[in-house]
Amino acid sequence: MMNTASTKESPLLSSPFSSPNVGALLKIKIISWSQETGLPASVYVRVANRTFNLHKYPLFSKSGYFNKKLDGSSEVELPQHFPGGAETFEMIALFIYGSSTLVDPFNVAALRCAAQFLEMTDEYGSGNLCERFDIYLNQVVLQSWDDTLIVLQKCQALVPWAEELLIVSRCIESLAFMACMEILDPERRRDQPVITLEALASQPWSCVTAMEIVNRDLWIRDLIALPLGFFKRIIGSLRRQGMKEKFVSPIVIFYANKWLLSIKRRQFWEDSSGENGDDDTNNQDLAMLQSVLDLLSMGEKASKVIPVGFYFSLLSKALELGLKSDSIAKLQYQIASLLHMAQAEDFLLPRAGTESISTSIELATMEVIFSTNVLISVESNHAPSPSNYIVAELWDMYLAQIASDPRMVSKSFMNLIEVVPISSRQSHDHLYRALNTFLQVHPDLSQEEKGTVCKYLNCQKLSQEVCIEAVQNELMPLRLIVQALFIQQLSTHQAFKECSDSFRYAHGGEFSGSLSSSRFANSKSQNLGESPYIDGEGSRPLGFFLQKDLALQKSEFRSEFSRKEYESTSFRIQNLEQELKTLKRSLQLQSVAKKAESVSKKAEPLPANPKVPRPYGLEGRTLSKMRNPLGQVTSCVGSVNFASQRKYASRLLKVFRRISLFGRGKSKRKAGASGLWPKPL
Repeated sequence: MMNTASTKESPLLSSPFSSPNVGALLKIKIISWSQETGLPASVYVRVANRTFNLHKYPLFSKSGYFNKKLDGSSEVELPQHFPGGAETFEMIALFIYGSSTLVDPFNVAALRCAAQFLEMTDEYGSGNLCERFDIYLNQVVLQSWDDTLIVLQKCQALVPWAEELLIVSRCIESLAFMACMEILDPERRRDQPVITLEALASQPWSCVTAMEIVNRDLWIRDLIALPLGFFKRIIGSLRRQGMKEKFVSPIVIFYANKWLLSIKRRQFWEDSSGENGDDDTNNQDLAMLQSVLDLLSMGEKASKVIPVGFYFSLLSKALELGLKSDSIAKLQYQIASLLHMAQAEDFLLPRAGTESISTSIELATMEVIFSTNVLISVESNHAPSPSNYIVAELWDMYLAQIASDPRMVSKSFMNLIEVVPISSRQSHDHLYRALNTFLQVHPDLSQEEKGTVCKYLNCQKLSQEVCIEAVQNELMPLRLIVQALFIQQLSTHQAFKECSDSFRYAHGGEFSGSLSSSRFANSKSQNLGESPYIDGEGSRPLGFFLQKDLALQKSEFRSEFSRKEYESTSFRIQNLEQELKTLKRSLQLQSVAKKAESVSKKAEPLPANPKVPRPYGLEGRTLSKMRNPLGQVTSCVGSVNFASQRKYASRLLKVFRRISLFGRGKSKRKAGASGLWPKPL
């Protein structure tokens, strides 16, 4: 278990750098040495802005550096890059005079580097400072999580000395080893499970939620506080030592969330931008973003450990900072391969103040991602799969958000709809929402233009509620409304048929002969007269009554639903009746004109009755598979040619009148007459 001692118990507050005792002890040692040997302090050592008056012999005997510099000279000036500065040299001088050196995690790295610079090795005395500090590092510091972190933080100002002496490498390997042990500890895992991101995969990405998760594990919070260079090396060490990717990737994600995506981080850089400048901050962000992308796992390994919403957040940041195109393309491909696991709330939307959504870089990026996903699906499997249905629904949801741009032309919106194949759309509800939003911000479109834009919508793939809304939506083209009405008619007829069957089945004993032998093999035994239970209702089994009650409940519910459905569309049907009457009169006039022209061309007289109607249901069948001007194969409502439109309009008008009359009759029926069922249409 890691040593996570509190501040009071750790040696952090006992650092000699915060105490003036070192300087006072050094003066006492110098005076004592002069009194014991009778030799004056004749050597002057200058470090930065301080000068130390010391004796030659102790320096000469324990330091190879002073052994060379004091040959024929009594003054030595240490370079500006001397490790640790004047404070560290003061502690080195105290050791040279024979005093015990006060070592702790705060100063051991600087003391070790300074001892190496002064060449205080075993060659100039047994048990010299280099050996002592190495023992302290290995046996004390590297056994403690907190002490190792402190030393690693202090090494930032000691480069390249700390790197050459492998202090940084030893600290990184030690931290990685202890992190692996923290995860593998069975007692710890039982009390507090290790953090993973599986819970965030099913919800939109949130920086605040991610920070709350980080606070549960102190060791992860310590790692993401390290500088980028050290953090990258620790991640590499964790993977080399065998930590699973589901534990490594969250650390990288939390690091990026803290230093790239969080609001607090942006406020921090905005406050400090006056000192470093916006260009420096932008360059730092670019370098960090590129490093994070290099650390993240890609491909199938990332499908279960990294939320897609996090990739979208990185992509948004990459577009904001202007990351190089190859890195953006790599990120886009990764998102495209996991798009079926995304949330619509994570998608890129144009920033506030963007003049036109259709020309924004966010929309272009989303179009590339979904197009890439379609290509991946085509290469892997030609038939639509459940993941394709999910992606298509997500794309329609995105279109519903960006369709509110009044500057987007119809052609551009149609191209966006075609990004995902129509065959991949299992439901057209969200596509209807997108088209409705587009028509609302484009009220000047003609009926022909509306029909062109709405040609992708299939009323058969609309839900019951959306189909009813489409019938009542005046923005929709007339062709689509008629098609929706026809679908509603078929659905309602089917519902009545099912209710009628259920009703007759439930009352099979009361109406003799209501059930045919083709529906039930033992139809005779189902009649009350030949039932094996002839002693009355009391002798019937319990299952019979349960099935009867259930069928009655379903029948009443469906009847009530159908009545409300008819009432909700009655107003729309009346309007359509007027339009269809006008259409019928126009078609009659055209038909009369056409017949007159035909008569004038033929020499022989026409028969008394030129109208030879085809059998019912066959008058438009030969043209049922002709394509409309939009290039789409439509339903029976949209596939009627001009020659048969007059007869079809007359038929459809009669159907609408019957529906309207039946709906009004249904609404007036008394509730107590539920046992009487109307004849099917």
